[in-house]
Amino acid sequence: MSVDVRGPAVAETASPPASARRPSPGRATAVVVIAPAVLTVALGLWGIRRQNTMWGDESVTYQLARRDLAQIWLTAQHVDLVHALHYAVMHGIFGLFGGGLLTLRLPSVLAMAVAAAGVGLLGLRLAGARAGLSAGLVFALLPQVQKYAQEGRSYAMVCALVTWATYALVVSVARRARWRWAVYGFTMLLACLLHEFAVLALVAHGVTLVVSRVPRPVLAAWSTAGACVVAGLLPLAIRSAGQSGQVSWIGGPVRLPGFLAAVVVGLACARPHLGARGPVRLAALAVPIVVLPGLLLLVASLVKPLFVDRYVLYSSIGIALLVGAWTDHFHRLRRSSRIPSVAVVAVLAALVPPSLALRTPQSRSNDVTALGAAVRETGRPGDGLLYLSGRYRFLTAADPEDTRSLTDLALARDAVSSHTLAGVELPAEVIAARMLRFDRIVVVRGPAGADALTGPQEEAKTGTLRRYFRERTTIQVTGSRVTVYVRDRGPSRRGGPGSGDGGGRG
Repeated sequence: MSVDVRGPAVAETASPPASARRPSPGRATAVVVIAPAVLTVALGLWGIRRQNTMWGDESVTYQLARRDLAQIWLTAQHVDLVHALHYAVMHGIFGLFGGGLLTLRLPSVLAMAVAAAGVGLLGLRLAGARAGLSAGLVFALLPQVQKYAQEGRSYAMVCALVTWATYALVVSVARRARWRWAVYGFTMLLACLLHEFAVLALVAHGVTLVVSRVPRPVLAAWSTAGACVVAGLLPLAIRSAGQSGQVSWIGGPVRLPGFLAAVVVGLACARPHLGARGPVRLAALAVPIVVLPGLLLLVASLVKPLFVDRYVLYSSIGIALLVGAWTDHFHRLRRSSRIPSVAVVAVLAALVPPSLALRTPQSRSNDVTALGAAVRETGRPGDGLLYLSGRYRFLTAADPEDTRSLTDLALARDAVSSHTLAGVELPAEVIAARMLRFDRIVVVRGPAGADALTGPQEEAKTGTLRRYFRERTTIQVTGSRVTVYVRDRGPSRRGGPGSGDGGGRG
């Protein structure tokens, strides 16, 4: 009688116990954290230079971060107080790693990677490992996340802080340790100090707790933490209210359709039963953070236009959680079907065109690099230089070499010495008189159809150009124009220089 000793061994190899096939909790957590972070970094580094171009808001960060801390503080008393902390952070980063284009944008890439890891952990805690991994990967792939991961502004940092404050909230509700509430409050306060509208996430968190019917001690702990956040933010909010003119450019909701489309997709994936781990359900957490911040900004816009999609970028946290949990739920229902795989391929294919477009200079509202190149191309040494309006001056200040050979006809004090973004201009009559000393003037102005210019200085500029100069050439660049005017030696028009009867080409 012979015994086949290979049988049990083969059977054991072919069909290991279920416990051996199931990944350990630590390994699952590592995958959920690392995979979204790595994908976010990869997407962030892809085309990060955007053909070595920079847009206007990044130019402000670039210029102010290169000033010393005292100058940043003095400038913030006049303008951009809401971004002062971000400029100080970037000043420190520039001091350590140099002030190049990569140094300007890499902090946003890393911050968004940290946010993606946090979204993965939130999904893991609320709905399981597969839902967490899906949520983290979806977050990394969202077009708005890809966009602001490559911008040298505060929005990616705010998104990361709100993500981890949200995670601290969920953990604090489950474990009820006072120090966890302190972590939550401190993280939320940092987010709010980087950008005031992060406080709207605090409102969303409160609604989550009410909907989740948490015990009164939990609500009391959250209320205390929230009150501390508001108290810490209040001095900044009061001081910055005096600089509300900075948002006067917002004529109506900015990129609202794209935001609404993402919200609709997220809400379509919402299911009350998604995530049944712990006292806070995934939908109860995600839906308020998707809907409330944007809705509150839209309501406020009925009084004063304030809605810009990047101000509530952190709503992407909720969208990713809902889509990720729905993907996991759908996979469970259709495990034997190929539909999930086909859907994933279709979504990835649909994301390719916007992802490519985001990495071009034209994806931003202006291009200061192209503007500087146009000034350099059209200007001759000794030409006059004029900005319509004066706020466009900061757009060419990122690279002084572009305007070094030209004479700024309106500038009285430069931006650094005056602790401003665009410097201080001369009186209207002085500007007009200086213009008449030049035969050629290079004019930097807004795009065709921009709002009419107001104010004595702007009226003097446009009026003098109309009467004594004629347009020779114009170069159109993204978000602005560069025009060369030459002196018209024919009979002058009615009125003296700088009398400012309005109108003009500006």
